[in-house]
Amino acid sequence: MDNLQPSSYYHVFNHANGDENLFREEENYRFFLWKYHSYIHPVAETLAYCLMPNHFHLFIKIKTEEQLLAAFPKFKTLEKLLNANCISKQFSNLFSSYTQSYNKKYNRAGSLFIKNFKRHTVISDSYFSKIIHYIHANPVHHGFVAMMADWKWSSYNTMLSNTDTKINRTEVLQWFNGREEFIKFHQQAVYLKTKEMFDE
Repeated sequence: MDNLQPSSYYHVFNHANGDENLFREEENYRFFLWKYHSYIHPVAETLAYCLMPNHFHLFIKIKTEEQLLAAFPKFKTLEKLLNANCISKQFSNLFSSYTQSYNKKYNRAGSLFIKNFKRHTVISDSYFSKIIHYIHANPVHHGFVAMMADWKWSSYNTMLSNTDTKINRTEVLQWFNGREEFIKFHQQAVYLKTKEMFDE
């Protein structure tokens, strides 16, 4: 699997092992987000996310070469940082840390996440818009809620609020030309006709 590259956009997703759930109660969602920002914020900006009981979706932008080297000065060069697979390891460390806490809390053992998280590069303007819509619509798609705004564990409501956030709300809203256009785009049916439409 190729290294995640600086200044590139990715759709990242992962699933629980078998019939397990990643999140059993509200505290699990909150704890995962806290862990997520601790591990991922140093290497990537988050543009959209959705946490579902047994899987999650993220839309991220890897930080610039300068930002990455500032966060991990021991590597000194981008080549060394990429050779060490540093960015992907932040995700692995996130999953491992969350799993350890989860296992302790629920007296379980073994891996919780599928071993290799999936990611796809987002390179087209059309796909940029559609993947944000798809991520926010995931709870509706799976029948958990009737409207995107009703799902608590996604970035949809954060995009429309004025609360402090680590999500790159400014870039997303600018992309959609403001809140009204963001809402309007999310009200339409959007389908991603690519093999990336996995199973989630």
